[in-house]
Amino acid sequence: MRSDGTAHEPAGPAPGAADAGRPRPAPGSRRSLLSAGGLGAALAATAVLAAPGTAYAGHGTAGTAEVTGADTVAALLALPSRNRTDGERAVVAGYHTPGDGGGMALRWDARSTAAHNGGTVLTPDDRPARGRWRQLHDGVLDFRRFGHFDASRPADDALDALLRDDTVHRIEAHTDLLFRRRHTVGRSRLEFDFGGHEVHTGGMEKNTHDNPFGALLYCAGIPTGTVVRYALAAKVVELTDCFPVPDSTAFTVGEWWSLRGDEVSGGGADERELQKLVQITEIVDATRVRVNYLNGWELAAGRTVTWTRVRPVERVHVRNMVFLGAGQDTGAVDDEYSGSHPVAYEYAVDCDVSGIHATGTFWPVIMRRWCTRFRTESCSLKNPPTVMYGGAGYLTQQIYCLYGRVADCTTSNVRHLNDLTASAYCHVVNCHGDGDDEGGNPFTTHGQYEHDLVFEGNSGLMDIANSGAQWGISAKRITVRDHVCSWFTANTRITDLTLENVKVVPRPTFDSDGTLVVNADGAQLRGCSARSFALAQRSSRSARPTTVTDCVFAPPAGSVLVQTPVTSAVHFVRCVLTGLDGNVLRGSGQVVLTDCTLTGADDHAAAPLQVGASELRIEGGTLSGTGIVLTAVRDQRISAGGGARLAGGNSGGALLDRAPGQDAATVVWDLDGIRSTAAAGVAHVRIGSGTNHYAAVGARFEGGTLELRPEAFAGDSTLLHTACTERDVTRAALPGDGERVRVADNLVV
Repeated sequence: MRSDGTAHEPAGPAPGAADAGRPRPAPGSRRSLLSAGGLGAALAATAVLAAPGTAYAGHGTAGTAEVTGADTVAALLALPSRNRTDGERAVVAGYHTPGDGGGMALRWDARSTAAHNGGTVLTPDDRPARGRWRQLHDGVLDFRRFGHFDASRPADDALDALLRDDTVHRIEAHTDLLFRRRHTVGRSRLEFDFGGHEVHTGGMEKNTHDNPFGALLYCAGIPTGTVVRYALAAKVVELTDCFPVPDSTAFTVGEWWSLRGDEVSGGGADERELQKLVQITEIVDATRVRVNYLNGWELAAGRTVTWTRVRPVERVHVRNMVFLGAGQDTGAVDDEYSGSHPVAYEYAVDCDVSGIHATGTFWPVIMRRWCTRFRTESCSLKNPPTVMYGGAGYLTQQIYCLYGRVADCTTSNVRHLNDLTASAYCHVVNCHGDGDDEGGNPFTTHGQYEHDLVFEGNSGLMDIANSGAQWGISAKRITVRDHVCSWFTANTRITDLTLENVKVVPRPTFDSDGTLVVNADGAQLRGCSARSFALAQRSSRSARPTTVTDCVFAPPAGSVLVQTPVTSAVHFVRCVLTGLDGNVLRGSGQVVLTDCTLTGADDHAAAPLQVGASELRIEGGTLSGTGIVLTAVRDQRISAGGGARLAGGNSGGALLDRAPGQDAATVVWDLDGIRSTAAAGVAHVRIGSGTNHYAAVGARFEGGTLELRPEAFAGDSTLLHTACTERDVTRAALPGDGERVRVADNLVV
């Protein structure tokens, strides 16, 4: 059996009676090689030899000279080197044994003095000063041709030899491997395929401090010394791809540049709106160039933009690896040096990763910075050594990245499945993170001015733009669809957030409240559900309304639904809020309830809803077993109409009420065509103090009481109660008619 568990190729028939009397082939001849059992390797090698222009790690091409045969590499190297002719060919049937997969074709390079590397360059045992066997290949090589068939010894030298050979475009593994060094890949158009085999990294060399790019494979382009800085003479508007420059002759179509704005004045130390790797697509005129990116944030006049020309790596792909992380597993201080991870990209274009399944990595399994156009697919991570150390325990992190897709990935017990920092126009789809009870939310962004990101069909804890003020806590146009989690927070400076069918399900091992919190800056929620829901506000950048449509919430008693800083108007449409008990709408902005259903936790014992909004508008819908208390901490208006229905009772004893003790405020009551059915002893409306302007027209009241105290309608107050129907209603208090009070034309039965 071969070391990868597969059978050797057949050795071929041994000489028998049918061979009696035939001449035996001479050792070392091509015929000897074939009869020795390396038939498959020999035939493949012969095909390579016959191919015109076949590449090898030397000079020239394959010709038509006689072929030397050997069973193994060792047997070939044991042959004397003297008197060999330049261009002479050889075929070996296997590396250690015939048919072990390490067979190859070679060519004698009489001028070569290259160092022996065990694969593409082989030095005979008699060590000539000049002359080397150079492996012939078609650009596809694997580690068996360097004698590696398992993880018993490091394959780092072989990997370095393959990386140095510019004719190699695909590197394959057909067995498990061991690596102990961190390798830099500076070439383009190169594919690694590890065939689903294990990659071991025990004893990996020490990394440097705080270096997530110290991966097994660090694929990196190079920033050049060409730098252009320009202070903007006028603002650069949002969603432009045309940028002003001092002199466009410094740029050429097709070049790649890192494009970076300066820090936001008065902001965090790393707060910049613009950091992307872009390509020049057009020289517009003498002072403008066009790039392949529509910028997401406006840049004010006077801001400085820095261009640095870059030679990126392109189309370097890594696939199909089972990666076993190294490290002492004694805490972050040690693991940042001894830990290992498979791949990192920097200044990279069109570089994809797929099929990496990692365990125990310290830094992100796939680390990207300054990358444009990429795919990360069908990858996974489980059980990193820490989820508490910043930057560690990720499946993938993208910093300053464009046009990426992360799909079909999974994680268990990690810090983040996916982190998009200062990135744009990326798509995360069908990714799932479990084991996140320690707070390692699978989906996150840093808040460094991310924009136009889409998350679709994922599961796991999520937060957006929540890493702290150092980076700006800002994001724009983030869309999340069909997401399931037990905690979701997006309450920093997030503009135009869109949530569709996001389900936050309480989980007793993490967040029993099932919290969903969003920033009321153009947020739009559709078809979402959670137990605890809250609107916060830390920015006011959006022109679109904040709306909550067709959503279902069951908030804990006393929880705040609209927080104090909210000044934006909030519109709830066809929403269902159940189990209400003393919940609070505290913000000053307008709140509109259209065709909503609000239900108290108990028909008589639940506390009513406390409302501090400057205006509450109820259009249709039903309030049952709850009610409204206007806090009167500011001037307020309540409008109820469109067939809105109020029913039942609450612990406060009134369905519509004004809180006592805040008499300086003026409250406007506009009740148009509502229908209110109150429990015994419960007031439909209770107004006891302060300045009030009350108008009830065409309302229908049934049961309960009306309590409109005269002292609440003195001075500048007004009261109009007309065309209403009162059935079995007790008028507990009602001022008499006067210049500013009119109670008339009502049907009382």
